[in-house]
Amino acid sequence: MTDIRLETLKQIAAGLSAQFGENCEIVIHDLNNGNTDNSIVHIENGSVTGRHIGDGPSMAVLEALKASDGPLTDRLSYLTKTENGRILKSSTIYIHDESSKPRYIFAINYDITNLLALENSIHAITACSAPESGSDTGSPRIITHDVNELLDQLIEQAVALVGVPVALMTKEDKIKAFNFLNDAGAFLITKSGDKVAKYFGISKYTLYSYIDINK
Repeated sequence: MTDIRLETLKQIAAGLSAQFGENCEIVIHDLNNGNTDNSIVHIENGSVTGRHIGDGPSMAVLEALKASDGPLTDRLSYLTKTENGRILKSSTIYIHDESSKPRYIFAINYDITNLLALENSIHAITACSAPESGSDTGSPRIITHDVNELLDQLIEQAVALVGVPVALMTKEDKIKAFNFLNDAGAFLITKSGDKVAKYFGISKYTLYSYIDINK
């Protein structure tokens, strides 16, 4: 049976793509298709990030799947980055079902790399003094092609959060890292437990016992 909401989202995606051109990628994730590892069901201008229909979830998808209390709030106009360094202005819109659970994600990624270069060139000509220091827009997330790359990112973030090399981590350090991974939705990824356990040099049983400690 055809889902009218999905067909409407595809129609909107095509319109936005035509309006803003090849630098505007529109991605639709289906959170209820039974396969988290292949959540993309429609994409316009996928060359922006190099993704295709059937590719895996983004960080936004994992965040949505981890949500349990009420509808999610859209995240609009934030920076992301492709694997080859292109800077994107992104928005994530959550489409909920009748029970207020996220069903679809409608994501817009507009490549602003060339616009930023032009902005910097104009600023260099018009500026009368050096820009103020201390401004920071944060480190943009990298959009990956598949769940293995996404899991690698999350593991790196977990280790950075602890601030200690894996070889020197105490039990408490590892619990902190695993709690971060669990909160980020890492264990929703197929066979993630095996990879995380191997990376941290423990058994899969020990991994899940550490996660259960703070429940």
